[in-house]
Amino acid sequence: MEFNIKEFNLVPHQRRVEKPWGHEIIYTPEKAPFTGKLLFIKSGFRLSLQYHDKKEECLMLFSGKAKIFLDDHNGQLKEISMEPHRGYHVKPGQKHTIQAVTDSHIMESSMPECGNTFRINDLYNRPHETEELRKLENRGWNPD
Repeated sequence: MEFNIKEFNLVPHQRRVEKPWGHEIIYTPEKAPFTGKLLFIKSGFRLSLQYHDKKEECLMLFSGKAKIFLDDHNGQLKEISMEPHRGYHVKPGQKHTIQAVTDSHIMESSMPECGNTFRINDLYNRPHETEELRKLENRGWNPD
């Protein structure tokens, strides 16, 4: 197998995106075939109840206490206390949200961010997230 060593990159990557519930740090390059994020969710805050039309992801509680709400195979939203260092797999079309019981860090691993995020219930009145909106600073959300 041949490798193009000119493509090797030793520069670390980080992009911080402010969110009404905290922030996320995207630590993978934009063109990578996968996306890695560290979500920080403030105690008592919740992400939007949402689903993705294309994106598949896995979420893991790294620190703190949080609840994840996931659609089951009957389309019923189930509340689950997240267990530290265990992965929760979210398929395209599966409604989900996370609520922090205490300040929490959640690791998210997913395919590249693609398609749309449809927000069913968003306490912060944000629109659905499209690929175009994703290109804007803080994905179109203004913290001021």
